Amino acid sequence: MEALMPEPQIYVERTLAIIKPDAIGKEEEIEDLILRSGFHIIQKRKLQLSPEQCSNFYAEQFGKIFFPNLTAYMSSGPIVAMVLARNCAVSYWKELLGPSNSLRARISHPHSLRALYGTDELRNGLHGSLSISSAEKEIRFIFPEAILEPLPTGQRARDYLNLYVKPTLLAGLTALCKEKPAEPMIWLADWLIEHNPNKPKLQYRISQ
Repeated sequence: MEALMPEPQIYVERTLAIIKPDAIGKEEEIEDLILRSGFHIIQKRKLQLSPEQCSNFYAEQFGKIFFPNLTAYMSSGPIVAMVLARNCAVSYWKELLGPSNSLRARISHPHSLRALYGTDELRNGLHGSLSISSAEKEIRFIFPEAILEPLPTGQRARDYLNLYVKPTLLAGLTALCKEKPAEPMIWLADWLIEHNPNKPKLQYRISQ
């Protein structure tokens, strides 16, 4: 009789969210709504893009009649970019955003973020990646140092802890008991960094 195989583990998906210049004043309020909607903010940075950078970011829109206005608008002031994570992050974030035209969103999706914080079709308050592939591309554009690997969950996470974390931590605590340093927490932190068997796969960083 064949052994039963566990169900494949669903990895935590990531998407890019941008608070656009017209909604930057509502940053804290929007972040609170994001967190209460089940997302984790993995990375965050506040920046201002140049018109050239905006043109590169929206390269797929090049040639459309609204393209010059779009790049001028997106480079007109600071933005807040965030990498959001949760299961089915791309689709959930698109649903939370609502239609791209804020005027239509107020009619069809009055509780969506674009209905609440956008002005019109161009100045719609927030950006969201359209697909998993575009999310990866956009995250690399805004966060070039980002590591886009699936976040382990369930059994995969437990296997990782048992294989790497627990043995290393046990060895560190044993060495700590033998050494008995004056500053045990600092000593242990330094020891773990020095004896890390695997480079960290996740980076949680907020940069300005």
